[in-house]
Amino acid sequence: MDQRRPTNGEIGADDTGESAAEAPSTLESLQADVARLRGEADRNWQQFLRAAADLENYRKQAARQREDAVAVTRRSMLIVILGALDTLERAIAHAGAAAGEGHAASVIGDGLRLAHRQVLERLASVGVRVMESVGQQFDPRVHEAVDAVPAAETAKVGTVVDEVQRGYFVGDEVLRPARVRVAQ
Repeated sequence: MDQRRPTNGEIGADDTGESAAEAPSTLESLQADVARLRGEADRNWQQFLRAAADLENYRKQAARQREDAVAVTRRSMLIVILGALDTLERAIAHAGAAAGEGHAASVIGDGLRLAHRQVLERLASVGVRVMESVGQQFDPRVHEAVDAVPAAETAKVGTVVDEVQRGYFVGDEVLRPARVRVAQ
């Protein structure tokens, strides 16, 4: 065991054999490494923040697209149901005309009216409501004019006098415009 005291030439040297002159350059290189690593850490943090923001934007966009797809599908299905409802209404009209032919026609007409009322109630439960058009002023946002008829004494020019096909709202939006005859 060597227990001697270091000499002047040995002062400042560390266990690795570096001299006192080499210590400042090592300190400078370590400081440069720290600065470089801090810069990398800052860049990585900024990339993380951008990626997190992109992910949040993607989630919002995907949710909007899902909502839009559901709304389009819902409207399409409701339009299909309205087509069936139109057919049911025509059947009710024909059953009413055939009611004088016997009891069976009357019972069939009653069944059709019951089915019609139930379909309207189910549609109302999902926010669909019938558009009242006859007697209203023609509005191109909710009506589609299919015919112009001479104005009678009771109807003003531009008034809807007859519905060829009912219109419907879903919420506050037009689901299907009413096809109407307008007084001219």
